Amino acid sequence: MKSRVTPAQTVGPFFHGALCRPLPSPRGSAGGPGVELRGRVVDGAGAPVADALLELWQTDGGEGAFARTATDAAGEYRVRLRALGPVPGAGGRRDAPHIAVSVFARGLLHRLVTRIYFPDDPANAADPLLASIADPARRARLIARSEPGRSGLRFDLVLQGEGETPFLDV
Repeated sequence: MKSRVTPAQTVGPFFHGALCRPLPSPRGSAGGPGVELRGRVVDGAGAPVADALLELWQTDGGEGAFARTATDAAGEYRVRLRALGPVPGAGGRRDAPHIAVSVFARGLLHRLVTRIYFPDDPANAADPLLASIADPARRARLIARSEPGRSGLRFDLVLQGEGETPFLDV
């Protein structure tokens, strides 16, 4: 039997009901001690993406954490994650602590992949991915931010257009 490549398809009508439900997370990565991460997912016109699914994972080379969260009608999401240490990188380098994110939503042919870095982490200055982004405004779109008067961090995702979140080609 010969294998053949088929074209990508958008996520079907059962996407939200089948995938966007609570997922138990190992070692308290969602709900245990750590940091609350919240944000909004919007399309190129700034409209909320009400049926996105975000998968978030992180590691420090020893421990790992995984969480899954869906957006609500306003495109908002909220998840609790632990802040882990630097990540082993290629060639013995250490990448700055970060959260890897996959975004799934109706209309996307493939998942979108990005990273969320922690604000004010000194390791950000030497991170190879952040250093590869020449435009400081684009680089800043990968760093979560604190909000005055609120605990936790905020990270908004813009799927296209002005202010687009930098996505990785994986």
